[in-house]
Amino acid sequence: MIRMHYGMKICFGAALMFVTLAPVAKADDFKLSNNQRISCSRGLSAGKLNTATCKSYAYLFNVKTSEYFRCSVSLALTRDNKEVINVQTDGGCTKKPRIFETDSSYSFDATETEPPNTNSFFGPGGYSVWASDNTTQKVRGCIIISSGLGSDISKCLDMTFQ
Repeated sequence: MIRMHYGMKICFGAALMFVTLAPVAKADDFKLSNNQRISCSRGLSAGKLNTATCKSYAYLFNVKTSEYFRCSVSLALTRDNKEVINVQTDGGCTKKPRIFETDSSYSFDATETEPPNTNSFFGPGGYSVWASDNTTQKVRGCIIISSGLGSDISKCLDMTFQ
C-alpha cells in the first residue's frame, strides 16, 4: 500500500512537471518544403549484377527564424537475376544559415538541380531556395552550387517589386 502511494506521488509529480514545462519547451514552428525531388540511376556490375541508386532531398524550414535544414536520403539496391543481394541506406539533415537576419513569419520553398549532367559544370549541381516574409512584401532568392573544391557557394538576392 505504501509503495503504491509513493508510486502515485512520483507519477503525479512527473505529470505536473510535464504540464508546467511543456509550454516553456515549445519548439519553433517548422515546415517541410513542398518541392521534394527523387532521382535514380541504374548500372551493371561484374557478374551480371544490377545496381539501382535513388536519392531524394527535402528541406525543413524554421518559419520563425528562417534557418533551414537540407535533408537527403539515399538507397542503393544490388541484385542478380534471382534475388536482392544488398540494400544500403543513408541520410540525414544538415543545418544551413538563416536567410533573413531577424525573426518574423516566413514562407519557404526549395528545389534541387537534376543529377550531374551537362548543366552541372562544377560537380553534383546545386539547389535554389526562395523565402518570403509573411508580414511584409519581402522575397529573397538564393542559389547554392558546389564549387568543386569541397565547399558550396551561396548567393542571395532581395527581389525588387515594380
